[in-house]
Formats: sequence, C-alpha cells, structure tokens
Amino acid sequence: MTSKLPLAASLLMLTAQPAIAADELEQLTVTAEKTPQAQTSVAIGQVNDKELERIAPVHINEALARVSGTWVSRGNGQEHLTALRSPVFTGPGSCGEYLVAEDGIPTRPVGFCNVNQLLELNSEQAGAIEVLKGPGTVFYGSNALHGIINVLSPSPRQGGRLSLQAGPDDYGRAQLRWGQQFNQQKLELRLSGSSDGGYKDASGYDQQKLGLRHDYQGEGFSSQTLLSASNLQQETAGYIYGENAYQDSDIKRTNPNPEAYRNAKALRLSSRLEWHLDAGSLAITPYVRHSEMDFIQHFLPGQALEANEQQSFGAQALWQQAWSENLDWRIGVDVEWADMQLREYQPGPTDHPSAFLRATIPQGLHYDYQVDSQVGAIYSSWRWQPAAATTIDWGLRYESLRYDYDNRTTDGALKVDGSPCTLFGSVKTCRHARPADRRDSYDNVSYQLGLQQGLSERWQLFGRLAKSFRAPQTSELYRLQKGQLEANLDSESLASIELGLRYSGTDLALSLASYAMEKEDYIFRDTDGFYIDAGETEHAGLELDLNYRLGPQWQLGLVASYARHQYSNNPDAGLGNIDGNDVDTAPRRQANGRVLWQPFAQLQAELEWVYLGEHYLDPQNQHRYKGHSLFNLRLAYELQDWQLSARMTNLADRDYAERADYAFGQYRYFVGQGRGLYLGAAYRW
Repeated sequence: MTSKLPLAASLLMLTAQPAIAADELEQLTVTAEKTPQAQTSVAIGQVNDKELERIAPVHINEALARVSGTWVSRGNGQEHLTALRSPVFTGPGSCGEYLVAEDGIPTRPVGFCNVNQLLELNSEQAGAIEVLKGPGTVFYGSNALHGIINVLSPSPRQGGRLSLQAGPDDYGRAQLRWGQQFNQQKLELRLSGSSDGGYKDASGYDQQKLGLRHDYQGEGFSSQTLLSASNLQQETAGYIYGENAYQDSDIKRTNPNPEAYRNAKALRLSSRLEWHLDAGSLAITPYVRHSEMDFIQHFLPGQALEANEQQSFGAQALWQQAWSENLDWRIGVDVEWADMQLREYQPGPTDHPSAFLRATIPQGLHYDYQVDSQVGAIYSSWRWQPAAATTIDWGLRYESLRYDYDNRTTDGALKVDGSPCTLFGSVKTCRHARPADRRDSYDNVSYQLGLQQGLSERWQLFGRLAKSFRAPQTSELYRLQKGQLEANLDSESLASIELGLRYSGTDLALSLASYAMEKEDYIFRDTDGFYIDAGETEHAGLELDLNYRLGPQWQLGLVASYARHQYSNNPDAGLGNIDGNDVDTAPRRQANGRVLWQPFAQLQAELEWVYLGEHYLDPQNQHRYKGHSLFNLRLAYELQDWQLSARMTNLADRDYAERADYAFGQYRYFVGQGRGLYLGAAYRW
C-alpha cells in the first residue's frame, strides 16, 4: 500500500462521514485558561471518559491516537516518546518541547522533564485527556511550546465500579473507582494495578496508580483537592537491529538488553481554593510534588545507572473580573521552587569493541549534581465581545527562571579522581564533562491574540497568533560531554499563526484547523556531542477532527492530519546540507477512524483504524520507515450491573514498528505487538 492510499481513504471518509452521540459531543475546555470554557480560539482535542472506558488503554498511546496531530510512540512497557504538532523528540531535554499537566498543574518542575513522564499519570481512569495544540496560552509558561497534554481527574460521583481485565503475555489489571457524596462534599477514590509479562523476552512490568479527589461546594467558596501517586517496576527491552527486523519472526520478540530496567515513583498533592465575590472570583492553587526514577542506560556504551529525583512546591493564583457585559479580565501569578538531583554511576568498565570508547567512558561516577530553581511569572488575559457573534482575546506573560547548580563531584572532563582519560599513553578527553558550580537565569515573554467569529448558529471561524518559549533543561546545561564545560544556551521560541473552522450540531461536530509555525534557537546535541541552540525549524499542517452520528445505531469518527516539519537552516556542519529536509521521525500523514455500532442498548461494537504514514529516520532523508495501518475491534455487553467486554488489538496481526530509527549506521526498531485478545468484566453499584 502506498502512502497516498490511506490519505485518499481519509478524504473519501470526509465526504461521507456521520458522528458521536450528542452527550459525547459536549466538551468543556479547562486546558487553555484553567477554567471551563465552552468555546476557545485554541485548537484542542479531547478523549472523554466514555471513550477511555471503551478503549481500556494498556498504554496512553491508544487513547491519544484519537487526537489529530498527536503521536505517542510506545517504547517498551510504559515507556514512550511524544510528538505534538511536531516530530518525535528524543534526547534528555527534548521533553521540554511540550507540557504535561494534571488538572492544569505541570506534573514536573521547569527544567526537569522526562520523556516518559506520561506514565506517572492515571490516564486510564481520567475524566478526560485534553490536548492543546501549538504554543500554550499565557496561562502556561515554559515547556508549553508545541502543546499541552492535560489529564483531568473525574468529578466524584456516587457509587463504585470494580473491573478486572486479562490479556496476552500474562497481562492483568484490576481497577476500583468508589465515590461518596454527602452534604456539600464529594469524595472519590481511584485505584489501578496492572501486571504484564511483556511481549518480548524479559520485558514485563508491574504498575500501581492512586487518585483521591475531594470537592467542596459552599456559599461563595469551593475547593477541589487531588492526591495522585504512581509506582512502576519495569523490565525494559531494547532496540532490535537490522533493516525491517520487526518483520523477522526469529528476532522480533527477542530482547538484546535483558539486564535493562526502569523504576519510577511519583506523588502529587494540589488544592484549588476558589472564592466567588461580588467583584469577581479568586482562585489559589497550592501544590507539592515528588518524583524519583532509576534505570540502566542500556542504550549507551558502558550502561551506566542513572538515579534522578525532584521535590517541588508552588502556587497558582488567578483573579477573574467582568468589567462590563462584554469585557472580562484575568490576571494571574505563578510561583514555584524545586530541588532537583541527578546521579549517574557506571559499576563496571566499558565493554565495547572501540578502544576509544573503553578509554573515554570510565568506570565509576559520571555525574552527581543538584539544582535549586525558582520560577516567578505574572500574566494577564482579556476577553472582549464587541458583537454577539464576535469574541477577541489577547494576553501577555512574563516569566523569570533561576537555576542554582551545585556540582557534587570533580569539575571538568576528567575521571572523578581528577586523573585524565588515556589511550595508548596519550591523554584524551573523558566523555562526561562536569561544569563548575554556577547560576543561570532566563527571562521570557509569551503572548497570544485570538479570534472567534460566529458565521451562523452552527458554524464558527477561529484564528490565533501566539508565541511561546521553553527554557533549557538542566540536563542540557549541566550534563555535558566531550570537553564542553559551558553551554550558553538561549531559550527556544515558537511563533504560530492558526486559522480554523468549527461546526457544532446535534449529530455532527467538526473542526478543521490549519497552522504554520517557526521555531528559533532549537536546542540539540551536535555531531561533536556539544549542546548548541543554533537550530531553526518550520512546521505547517492541516488537521481534521470529526464525529458524526448516523441514526440511532451508528456513530462514525475520524481524525486526520497532514503536516510537514522541516529544517530551515544548517546548524551543524557534521550533518551536511539539511536545510529544507523533513525533520526525522515526522510522518506527514496520520489518521484514526472509528465505526461504533449499538444495535440495542446493552451491546456496543467498535472497529478502529489507526494509520501512521511513511517518514524519514535521519536528517539527511536517506532512510525511511514505510508506515503502517492497524485495526482494533472492541465489544461490550451490559447485563444489569455488570459489563462484559472483549477487544482484539492489531486485528490483522500486522508486523509493524512502534518506533523506527536509524543511527550509528544501522536501523533500530521498537517492535509493535501482534494480535492480542483482552477480556474484561466490570461490576457497578
């Protein structure tokens, strides 16, 4: 199948598609402005609680496949890499390109993101997952560059639900949701525990998640408090090597790195306190967070052990006031403090064919540092309705970030005992470079200007100009290599223009958005191993989100995107002339189509198509992955208080790669799982 055929199929579906039940079309957006908004000038995708219950995702990528312009490629177990109106970003600081939040609060402090941090969220039992696409609004600061993934906790409800699921490779999951309402208060507990033996050898995991939410609604005052926790113990499978190796039945389930593992814990507590006054409303949200992770760097020579952790706390304050019937004003302040630590230790000598690598990657301590950070931000947003069908919003944010870095071992590109690395008697630069203690500061400004114009009762035009930023991550500033002892990096910036159309009806919901973005000071590691900020890229695309109800029994849905992400300069001579090339791991075409059939109230059946287009695997655009189409089937039957379910993933048992890569002269793949049957039973009371 050529790459053009799925796109043609998508276009045919557009001309004939119908949509989702009316109760599933209504959405409230809290991501964009941290308070519910029925309409917004921002392009937002959402997966609601009913869809999450139907999907019963083992991995969050199964849910986010339903959001246009979004691709979460699954690694092993619960690991992943994310693309959001962007290529897939890799590297220690690449996770700073987008923001991950829970109920509007970032899950990690500025400067200490992790590419796998979505695994810390209880997305399986969420009230909804919302994705804000493109630069974040002024209500968010650093890291809200290409977009925001915001997992919303569900509103507490009376009663309970206990579910059990079983699947291939010894997969099992138990989930409990119990809620109680009394007087002016609501309380809900969510628990999830899963175990997986792994599709590949030595690749299983055990994971537990907890969510506890308390709501209070009084006269003039309300509160929403959330406690979240997660724990992951995982064996990790590494890449398999060789062109199209994911199609080779002899090796696709093997694990070249049976020694690899990842352990991760996270704990978060927040409380939104809101006072409703005559003049307006005031919301103050204090929060505290802790996370820790340790794993073996099986993907690097020497296979060092990394342990990182952070403790952080902060508060968000937001004042809202209506100045007149058609003018609203909001002003907010965010503050945050964090203590972030990282340690990397290699227990044995480097086992590698290269004598140079054996000499320059020594046994022992590589990094041991702590960074204290302080963030302060102030922002303001205005919403003006000059006519009944016209809404204009604009806003401005100023943010100041300070890092105080403390190197707790030897400065320089030396062994920790202060001796140099040597090869055949000559002095060489050790690979791991540790800057001396220092302080760094970053001051950034973001802005937005949005328009919503009603064209009729059902049709709306929306547009937006925005610019956002991300400060360098601590790993890009202080975890240096090959003699680079100072990384003078500027903050990245992304400017965007967007124009779209929406239709909202009883049976049809449609959104079509087009965008163009330019990024400056893109931070990456060059071919010499140095972090530099000389990159420039351009991004343009078209996205469709469509849901349509065709009669009482059938519902159809489609999301599709066409985008091109290009290098717009030649920042690294070692890469050659890449100006105008596609950024690697950036499919131009993606799509997800669903047909939901409900012949009677107790039975539902859904067939899903997931398409990922062909894409390049290197900046020179010389190596490709051909893309794939997958089909999933889901059935659910209601029997009084019981629900029985069955789902089959990868219905056609297609050989495919969750992620393809080309590096160090060879193809590398994370293998997609074959056909899998999952059975479930749930009891409600």
